Amino acid sequence: MNYRTRIISSLSDLGQQAWDSLVLQQTERNPFLSYAFLHALHESGSASPRSGWQVQYLTLWKAEVLEAALPLYVKSHSYGEYVFDWAWADAYRRNGLAYYPKLLSAIPFTPVSGSRLLASGPEARAALIAALCELQANNDLSSTHILFPPEAEAKALHEAGFMLRSGVQFHWLNNGYQDFEQFLSTLDRKKRKNIRAERRKVEEAGVRFRRVGGHDATDADWRFFKRCYDHTYAAHYSTPYLNLDFFRQIGTSMPDNILIIIAERDGRPIASSLVIHDERNLYGRYWGAIEEVPCLHFETAYYQPLEFCIERGIQCFEGGAQGEHKMARGFLPQKTWSAHWLAHPSFADAIERFLEQEVGGIDAYIDELNEHSPFRQAK
Repeated sequence: MNYRTRIISSLSDLGQQAWDSLVLQQTERNPFLSYAFLHALHESGSASPRSGWQVQYLTLWKAEVLEAALPLYVKSHSYGEYVFDWAWADAYRRNGLAYYPKLLSAIPFTPVSGSRLLASGPEARAALIAALCELQANNDLSSTHILFPPEAEAKALHEAGFMLRSGVQFHWLNNGYQDFEQFLSTLDRKKRKNIRAERRKVEEAGVRFRRVGGHDATDADWRFFKRCYDHTYAAHYSTPYLNLDFFRQIGTSMPDNILIIIAERDGRPIASSLVIHDERNLYGRYWGAIEEVPCLHFETAYYQPLEFCIERGIQCFEGGAQGEHKMARGFLPQKTWSAHWLAHPSFADAIERFLEQEVGGIDAYIDELNEHSPFRQAK
């Protein structure tokens, strides 16, 4: 279709202007698709061949113009993805087959939906899907996985032979609230009472909060946040994915999208959370504390960001992966998508049957959750 295909191993080969110009043409864009965020992941070594993320971005060109691109990695494991296929990998292993390496399209360590089939128009998007199908048919990798695409892109991939999988996240929607109290007034009495009690416990413990935008964040702020971030992973006996160099880089390259919330007591920082935002959406990312205070997590990671959304007129707060407890704080279930292609016919058939059963369970789960809405019912 008159496109030239090129695989790139570094965004530096494209340049920021070409990449961000393509991203800006997408309706389902967010800050995580930006050159600044992705380049920081790669250059800091957080998402690199050493950590099991080998950049193999698929790009389509007309002359010297970038017309389409797919963020694509060769993965040697399934960490940092948030769409879990460990059971699939284990089934391959038990049958003497290699599941890794595999192809993965995702924003590393970021379970946020957004465009994956970046294209200048429908023709370029169709050509990009065709190029992906040709790429996966001509290599020895076990499978291809496209994580958290918008529904329209998921359906386009399904038409090209991918199997679809759905999941659930919890998002808060801003219904034009004037302040936090007005938001609370829309919740049922028990939820409203619990939130006020949680906030009161933090206040009575002498904790105060400082919101730091990216332009104002000092190196000391970033080093303290990283200490909190590492503490959260250590508490779960896990290894942090992201390093201090990454956080410093995004603080410099995309400060308009950064908000650090720092909890302090007696003049000392004791907890911190990081959120990423644009004019329309706020995304909860990471949180941690070095001292225990009852309900501090809820205040630092949810209520302070919610107040920020209301003050700024931000329409949606995406709370990240999983977490039914978010519903009690005004977050509602939203369906997410992923698309999967497996080279081995027998395993593809088995997984397709599994996904057909799973999707029914997901839909029933969402229906059940919606029956327990935290909001007051209209009389």
